[in-house]
Amino acid sequence: MQPVRKARLEIVLAAVLFSTGGAAIKATSLGAWQVASLRSGVAAASLLLLIPAARRGFGWRSALVAVAYAATLTLFVTANKLTTSASAIFLQDTAPLYVLLLGPLLLRERVSRTDLGFMVLVAAGMALFFVGADAPLRTAPDPVRGNFLAACAGVTWALTILGLRWAASDPRGGGPLAAVVLGNVLAFLACLPAALPLGRVGPRDLGAILFLGAVQIGLAYLLVTRGVARVRALEASLLLLVEPALNPIWSWAVHGERPGLPTLAGGALVIGATAARSVWEARARPAPAPGAGAAAGSG
Repeated sequence: MQPVRKARLEIVLAAVLFSTGGAAIKATSLGAWQVASLRSGVAAASLLLLIPAARRGFGWRSALVAVAYAATLTLFVTANKLTTSASAIFLQDTAPLYVLLLGPLLLRERVSRTDLGFMVLVAAGMALFFVGADAPLRTAPDPVRGNFLAACAGVTWALTILGLRWAASDPRGGGPLAAVVLGNVLAFLACLPAALPLGRVGPRDLGAILFLGAVQIGLAYLLVTRGVARVRALEASLLLLVEPALNPIWSWAVHGERPGLPTLAGGALVIGATAARSVWEARARPAPAPGAGAAAGSG
């Protein structure tokens, strides 16, 4: 298989694994704090074992970014326990909106007219989640509160994206992968007190936790870090949109969870606007090096 074709396949497979997060979180009877803690503990160990580059590059910058990433991990799990997987992933994926709003302040990046149009579309999509909130379901007992937490995850994920760029700009302060490992360690430790005592952990619970940590995060990050090295940033970012597209499908197939029309319409606006902006930005600027600027999965 050609290296570029193999890299594309690795990125798509990573996105597929990332997309299973919502369904797997809902598959366990453990509480949100327990899932968030144990998932991140297994993920940190898996990343250190699977990716040699994750064992170096620790520094003060990566430690700061880890705080935002740990918050994202925790909010994503909690949101999935309360609202539909579709709402949780689509609202978290409004992060580019906050990246554009915060970029000028934190990274001195200018906002263009195209960016403003993108902001309007994403904001309209986001509004649909709250105007037409889904009715409570067995797998989504409190959609309004879950949607709020997912929207907060969008903010913390935006801070993580900006922080990863900032960390990558000065390797002496710590690398992006180090921030991902530290973020999982921090989420594990921060959620652990609320997670104890664990009580009874059945085989299904244990299987879900091991899958979430070792496969949905660990193996997925291994695949995406290998793939982005040979694929251009635009192509990688578009391939990774498989994650939000598949996420609701897994929850529907496994749990029979059916998000409402406003949620699906809002998600379509968010994903469509993100894809369109990526293509527009790639045409308007010189082609970046392969893999540069591609973000890994959020959840």
